[in-house]
Amino acid sequence: MARPAILTVDDDPVVSAAIARDLRDRFGEEYRVVRATSGAQALDALNRLALQGQPVALVAADQRMPGVTGIEVLDRARELAPGSKSLLLTAYADTDVAISAINEIGLDYYLLKPWDPPEDRLFPVVQDLLDDWREEHPDHTADVRVVGDRWSERSYEVKTFLARNHVPYRWYDIERDAEASRLRDLAGAGPTDLPLVLVPDGDTLRSPSTLDLAGALGLPTRAQQPLYDLCIIGGGPAGLAAAVYGASEGLSTVIVEREAPGGQAGQSAAIENYLGFPRGLSGADLTRRAVAQASRFGAEIVLAHTVEGLDARGPVRAVRLSGGVEIEARAVTVATGVSYRRLPADGLDALTGRGIYYGATASEASQCAGDEVYLVGSANSAGQAALNLARFAARVVMVVRGASLEASMSRYLVDRIEAAPTIEVLCGRRVVGCAGDGHLESLTLEDASGTREQVSAGWLFVFIGATPHTDWLGADVVRDDHGFVVTGQDLLLPAHAGAWTLPRPPYALETSLPGVFAAGDVRLDSMKRVASAVGEGAMSVHLVHRYLAST
Repeated sequence: MARPAILTVDDDPVVSAAIARDLRDRFGEEYRVVRATSGAQALDALNRLALQGQPVALVAADQRMPGVTGIEVLDRARELAPGSKSLLLTAYADTDVAISAINEIGLDYYLLKPWDPPEDRLFPVVQDLLDDWREEHPDHTADVRVVGDRWSERSYEVKTFLARNHVPYRWYDIERDAEASRLRDLAGAGPTDLPLVLVPDGDTLRSPSTLDLAGALGLPTRAQQPLYDLCIIGGGPAGLAAAVYGASEGLSTVIVEREAPGGQAGQSAAIENYLGFPRGLSGADLTRRAVAQASRFGAEIVLAHTVEGLDARGPVRAVRLSGGVEIEARAVTVATGVSYRRLPADGLDALTGRGIYYGATASEASQCAGDEVYLVGSANSAGQAALNLARFAARVVMVVRGASLEASMSRYLVDRIEAAPTIEVLCGRRVVGCAGDGHLESLTLEDASGTREQVSAGWLFVFIGATPHTDWLGADVVRDDHGFVVTGQDLLLPAHAGAWTLPRPPYALETSLPGVFAAGDVRLDSMKRVASAVGEGAMSVHLVHRYLAST
């Protein structure tokens, strides 16, 4: 890839020279800084860069310019440099205009002038925007290559694991791509060997397990220490927050995650109501930032292992993992979250992973280009997924069991769905049957009166309910009838008589096994929101400190 460009535009020659100088000093080794002193000049520069095939990572424009304003430049940049990040430099009096631009043109960030000192006010903002751009535009020269059948459940699992762990890969469909057949023949692979995973400078993997795949990619699959202060089970928002606060406060900390950091929130196309991000951010972006932050403070992450049990060994809590692996810690935070509930429909199990999916990552959305997609669910996660799928699919049909979306979805999402021309909402319906030869081909829908209708469908995404997976906790950790973990003062209720045995009362997030805490969606009566999960994860570390100080 040619060195990406950063375009700056300001009609004040002194300011224009200053910002270009600052950006060259800080980012000049990796990026080409192009300077313009008017909106018209900036548009000419964008035209020239497009003709040269030069990627544009960032456009930073002053708002108050005669002729062509900064917002007009950034609006045109969406066509001339698709995917570039946008930064508006503005005075305090223009903040209303900047906030409107977030909704109207998708402005990424606005920065009040002046930005001195740049080390504190300019560079961190620009660095974040450039990091996001790099994440969205990876260098594909060293990509992992995956050869398989798009209707194969194992191929789907491999692609999902790579995407959610931010490993760039190229996909070759054995039924559609001649290159896929060539690679299969070169590897001497048969049908049972698919998917093939070709790792640069590594051995070819044949239908690898998740653990084998993680090991081949150099992802962490083993703990580095014999004993930790804190072991966190689950790498969603609650677990990552606990890792950041635990490691930053001096606790030796390890996270165990079965699939990939981020949890259910990591699959969200957009989280628009998270404090401090007025434009919103994707679940993948939030996860990437949180993992980097936790790693910076020294937290370890162990991937691709399933937790099978939890034992109390005196003052130590032992977490038993698949493959006979164990991690010992003085305290444990359970942050395993929840997963989407299985859809009770005839024929569904045989087609899961073959056109029927729980949740949806960006890779699935892009593979639906030009197709008709069905989606079951009516909560915020379903709404965000529908809007994301609508960017690619010819038509998205939401199947909603209730009478309307309003009862379970935020108003801002309902408004956007109603305004989307390619999204149709079918209320009072449910999916009762699925059929297909090797992959999904049709669905059976039923309305409230019992009338059934069969529709053609190649894609179904399911976003219903919330089920915790907590059987591995054993009898020492009290759960309710649905598997949610009981914590704090709820342990003292008559319904759980005898669950708490110590003289002191349990800490707020503490389970019935002292030293084991629960945070986020897995906990009984939690709010089921990203912000509350992050708060509980941080709070659990405060309680861990109190517990460790008392033992």
